Amino acid sequence: MKAMILAAGFGTRLRPLTFHTPKPMVPVMNRPMLEHSIELLRGQGIHDLTINLHHLPDKVIAYFREGGGFGVHVNWSKEEAILGTAGGIKKAQKFLDGAPFLVMNSDVFADIDFKRVQAFHEEKKSVLTLVLKEGDSPEACDPIEIDASGRIVHMPGVPSKNAPDTEHRHTFTGIQIMDPRVFDYMAEGVFSGTTTDVFPQMIEDGLPVYGYIHEGYWIDIGQPASYHRVHRDLLDGTVRWQLPEASADPGRATIIPPVHIGNDCTIAESARLGPYTVLGDGCVIGENVTVDNTVCWQGVTLEAGAQVTRSILGDGVTVSTGRQCEDAVLAAKT
Repeated sequence: MKAMILAAGFGTRLRPLTFHTPKPMVPVMNRPMLEHSIELLRGQGIHDLTINLHHLPDKVIAYFREGGGFGVHVNWSKEEAILGTAGGIKKAQKFLDGAPFLVMNSDVFADIDFKRVQAFHEEKKSVLTLVLKEGDSPEACDPIEIDASGRIVHMPGVPSKNAPDTEHRHTFTGIQIMDPRVFDYMAEGVFSGTTTDVFPQMIEDGLPVYGYIHEGYWIDIGQPASYHRVHRDLLDGTVRWQLPEASADPGRATIIPPVHIGNDCTIAESARLGPYTVLGDGCVIGENVTVDNTVCWQGVTLEAGAQVTRSILGDGVTVSTGRQCEDAVLAAKT
């Protein structure tokens, strides 16, 4: 099966971090989030990938190239004007047509067996299968509803005229399997969304659209709170994911685990790190620095006496001597 990763977004919920870093390159445990998506697919035998890009695409392509170094082949679909989820998939049709294919958002972490989703899709003779999590999304007041067979009878934007007697309300995970017939519902070269423009019309037309219920781990890491959460879960081992490498030696600094330290970091003996702290490569941690519940990207400098908690610090950020940062999201000025 082929797969498409949707990675063209601006990452607006993670600004200012994403002004100069494309969202697919935002690090999770010191590796780009897109690399984790590729690893998930490759680990389940999916090697033919299409990835769409818009914001700062050359930075992403320069890192992944054609995918050979990551055990996959990547077709890049660059969008000069952003096209939305449906428009982006339609633009990539030449890479995906001919058989059912998987689509997933680039900012999703999920412990999921794609073969089970594919088997469900085939069993139901579905044109579209959405992977769902039980319960309402905290961001959506109009959730997805399915009947006892798993068929989706209501999505936001579609009247619930066929709603079941007992509602089963679910949240869309951003993972789906599509039959090529979905391309008939997608306009070419215009901005359009799958959940707003395509899926509701397919349901209204009576096509077999089903929801596969995922009971395992899933998180959308496109905002600061969930970005912190996925790091906590990875450090705790809550989610099954291979960490990029063993944590570097912190020297004689005080460490309150769990902590993960990248390569070539300089850490003063009087510094105190953790819990739930991640340092990217090349960070400099000064005398009497305290840092906890914080993710530092590459080249972050915390000068003497700085205190940082519950924060995200982008590449090259410097926290000056004695400064206190709490619940901060900081990016270096370029």
